[in-house]
Formats: sequence, C-alpha cells, structure tokens
Amino acid sequence: MSGGEQSGGGVRGWLRGLEVFSGPLPEFVPEEAPDDPVRLFLSWLSDAVADGLRDPHAMTLSTVDEAGDPDARVLILKDVDADGAGWRFAGHAFSPKGHQLSVHPRAALTFYWPEHGRQVRLRGPVTPGSARDNAEDFLARPATARAEALLGRQSQYLADTAERDQALEKTLATVGKDPSLVDSAWTLYTLAPAVVEFWQAAQSRVHTRLRYERAADGWSRFLLWS
Repeated sequence: MSGGEQSGGGVRGWLRGLEVFSGPLPEFVPEEAPDDPVRLFLSWLSDAVADGLRDPHAMTLSTVDEAGDPDARVLILKDVDADGAGWRFAGHAFSPKGHQLSVHPRAALTFYWPEHGRQVRLRGPVTPGSARDNAEDFLARPATARAEALLGRQSQYLADTAERDQALEKTLATVGKDPSLVDSAWTLYTLAPAVVEFWQAAQSRVHTRLRYERAADGWSRFLLWS
C-alpha cells in the first residue's frame, strides 16, 4: 500500500475502497439445484475450469489443534465420491494438520472462486485412508514432492536453506533409485460432510445461500438468509 493510500483514511479506508463482485456474475436459482450437493459442486467446479480460473480445485482446510485453536491452510482437492460420502485431500501424518486430525478428526473445507462470486463450505468427520489408497496417492505425486515428504520435516524450523536443498537432493536420488518407495506416514484423508453450503454473490449484496444437510434418507435443502 502506498503512502497516498494510507493518508486517505488508513488501512480501513483503503480496504473499504476496494471493489468487490464487480464483474458479471453467474446466475444461481436454488429451486433448480439438484437433490444432492455433489452434482451442484461439480457443476460449479466445471464452470471454474471452463472459464480458466486459476487453481479451481484449491481449497482451505480448517482444523483445530490440541489447545482448541483453529488452524487453516490451502490444499488441493483429490477426489469426490459420486454419492457425496467423501471429499478427499492428502497430507503427512506427522505434519501439524496430521497431528490435529489425529486428536480432533473433524474439519471444514472452503472453496472460493472470486471471479464467479461463488463459495462452497463443507464440514464433517475425517477418516484416514487405507494403506493401499495412501500409497497410490503418494506414488501419483511428482518425484520432488515425494522426496520432500520423505524428509518428514514439514513445518519444522529451518536454519539454512542449503541444508534443506542438500537433504532434498539426497532423498530425490533415493526416489530415483526406487520409484516405488512409499512414505508410510503419507495419508489420504476423507471428509464426510454433514453440511454443504453454496453461496452465490450478488452485486446488490443480497447474496444467495443454499444449505444441504445430510439426513438418514439422503439430503435436505434449506435456503438461508444472506
């Protein structure tokens, strides 16, 4: 932020002056939404891909640590079950998110496509995958990503980047010699949402919200005040 922007009312004034929802936004008619959230989610995701939005499958994973403090980071969606039973993401079991999910195996996922003014929020219990599923996901990663995971030092303090680069070079050589090498701590997690909410922005700020709640016989839908 430049000095001129600061002098015009400080950060608050600067932020309030930023334009939002300025472009043409897609129409969303909740009455025409499908009975299950998966079809609607994949439709919105497909729209994002078709329109060339960057990293359309990126999402924010929110967890809770041992002290009850929230934590969040951006990951990539790996898969979605056709019946809506699970949204999948992956990570190292020894990472902060891995530790947090082992203590509190519940999480929330948030997708946001700003160009479309669309947001999808999910929350529910999380379960780790089988050894076979974990290995399959790990081996589908690029060699450098596998080598970095095998170091098992995610989020630890780093004193010198040269130390990291040397360690990564050695592990990358190991991966090259044994392409089938799998990190047993790598985990494919599945979040089974109890609630899925779709939010469509409007330039008028009268936004549209549609909430799906899992019921014994499927999904129930509810409109929400914006």
